[in-house]
Amino acid sequence: MSEDDTRTGLRCLVTGATGYIGGRLVPELLTEGHQVRCLARSPDKLRDYPWAGEAEVVRGDVTDAESVGDAMREIDVAYYLVHALGSGHDFEETDRRAARIFGEQAKAAGVRRIVYLGGLTPVGVPEEELSPHLRSRAEVGRILLNSGVPTTVLRAAVIIGSGSVSFEMLRYLTERLPVMVTPSWVSTRIQPMGVRDVLRTLVGSATMPAEVNRAFDIGGPDVLTYLEMMRRYATIARLPRRLIFPVPVLTPRLSSHWVGLVTPVPASIAKPLTESLRHEVVCHEHDIARYVPDPPGRPIGFDASVALALQRVRDAQVTTRWSSASYPGTSSDPLPTDPDWAGGSLYTDRREMAVDASSEALWRVIEGIGGDNGWYSFPLAWAVRGWLDRAVGGVGLRRGRRDANRLRVGDSLDFWRVEEIEPGHLLRLRAEMRLPGLAWLEMYAEKDDAGRTRYRQRALFHPHGLLGHLYWWSVSPFHSVVFGGMARNIAKAAAKNAPRGVKEPAFTR
Repeated sequence: MSEDDTRTGLRCLVTGATGYIGGRLVPELLTEGHQVRCLARSPDKLRDYPWAGEAEVVRGDVTDAESVGDAMREIDVAYYLVHALGSGHDFEETDRRAARIFGEQAKAAGVRRIVYLGGLTPVGVPEEELSPHLRSRAEVGRILLNSGVPTTVLRAAVIIGSGSVSFEMLRYLTERLPVMVTPSWVSTRIQPMGVRDVLRTLVGSATMPAEVNRAFDIGGPDVLTYLEMMRRYATIARLPRRLIFPVPVLTPRLSSHWVGLVTPVPASIAKPLTESLRHEVVCHEHDIARYVPDPPGRPIGFDASVALALQRVRDAQVTTRWSSASYPGTSSDPLPTDPDWAGGSLYTDRREMAVDASSEALWRVIEGIGGDNGWYSFPLAWAVRGWLDRAVGGVGLRRGRRDANRLRVGDSLDFWRVEEIEPGHLLRLRAEMRLPGLAWLEMYAEKDDAGRTRYRQRALFHPHGLLGHLYWWSVSPFHSVVFGGMARNIAKAAAKNAPRGVKEPAFTR
C-alpha cells in the first residue's frame, strides 16, 4: 500500500485469510471500499481466490514479530482471526505468544483498532473450569484489550454457514445417524449465529469510535440446545425425524472420537469444540447494536441460516471451508520438485499412458477427482485407508471437496491438500493422512511430440526414519492395483466423456 493509492476507505490487515472467516471477510471489506492486506504463512494458497488481484498478500506468521511488524505498516485496522486450535498440546502458549506479538506490533505501528473474533464464554463459570479452547480464546481477548490499541473483541458461539466446522458437525451427525446415542452436551443451550451476520459485524467494527475498548457478546435471535438444532436441521433438510437418546457416560474425549468417526471433523478439532459445549453459551448483552446496528427486521435466524448454507452446498458455492486453514506443511519441508539427492530418500511410483481424448477432456477428469467422483481405483482400498486414518485421529476421506468441478491451491480434497495447480496441465496433492513421512500425488495432462494426449502420474513418498521406509515397502506391492488402476481408469473416463466429432475449445479459466 502506498500513500499515492487513490482508493478510499480504511487500510485493513487480515490475518487468517486462508481460514473460514478470514477468506470470507476479505471480499466484504473490499466491497465496502477498504484496502486490504493479508498476512499468510503460505501466500500461494490465496492466489486462486476470486479477490486475489484486489488485495495485497504478504508472507509472515503471527508468532514472528518481525513479519507482523512489517505487515502492520500503514494499517488502520488489524483483524486477528487466527488461533492454534488442533495444533497440539501447547496451543494455549502459542495463542498467548501470538496475541502478545500482535498487540505489541500494532501499538508500535500506530494501528487505530484491533478487531478479534473470539468465543462466547459462560457467565459465572470460573475460568479454570472452562475448556482449554474457551479459556485460551478469553485470554487472547484480554491480551489484545490490554495492548494499548483500542480493541473490539467479538464473542460468538456456534457459527452457521456453508463450510463452517460447526455446520459440518451438525450436518453430518444429523444426516448420517437417524438414531443417535448422544453425549449429555446435546442438551446445553447455545445461541448460534449466521455467518452473514458475523461478517457484517466484523466489517462494522472497523469504524467504532476510538474510545471503545471492550468485548461484545454476539449471537443470532434463537437460543437452542444442540438437540433442538439437530431436529430443526432434519426438518429443514426434509429428513425423517431423528431419534436421539442423550446419555451421561460419553465424556468430551469419547464424544470427540464419536464425532470424528461420523463427521469430517478430526478428533483433534472435535475434542476442544465438544468440551466447549459443556457450559451454556448464551449472550448476556446486545451492546454491539449501538455501534453496528441490526439490519432491518432482525439478524438471520437459525432456520434461515441452515437453509442458506444447504443451498450453498447444493449449488457448489461454498467459498471457504473450515478445513482450508489446516495445512501442516512448512516452507522447510522437502518438495517433490527438489532434486533426488535433496532431503534424503524420495520413493516414486510412475505411471504414463496414451489417452484417446483431448488434453482438455483429460484435465476435466483430473480436476474433478475425489469427493463424490472418487479416486478411479479400487474403492474399497481407498475406503479402508480412510477408515484407518480416522481410527488414528486423521482426517480420513470425509472432507470431500469445496467445489464439485474446480480446485484451487490450498483446497482440502478428502485426505489430500491441493499444493499446486497449473490449469490444464498439473495437479499436485499433498497427503494429510497420518503417515511416517510426507507424500504427494501428481497428475499431468500433456501432449507428446506427435500431438497425442498423454496422462502422466507420480506418487512420491519422503520417509521419516526406518518406519517410513518400512511403510513404503509394505504398501508398494499394492501400487500396481491402486495407482496403476487409477491411471487406466482416468484415461478411460476422459475418453468416455470426450465429445466425438467436435473439436474442443482450448482450456480457459
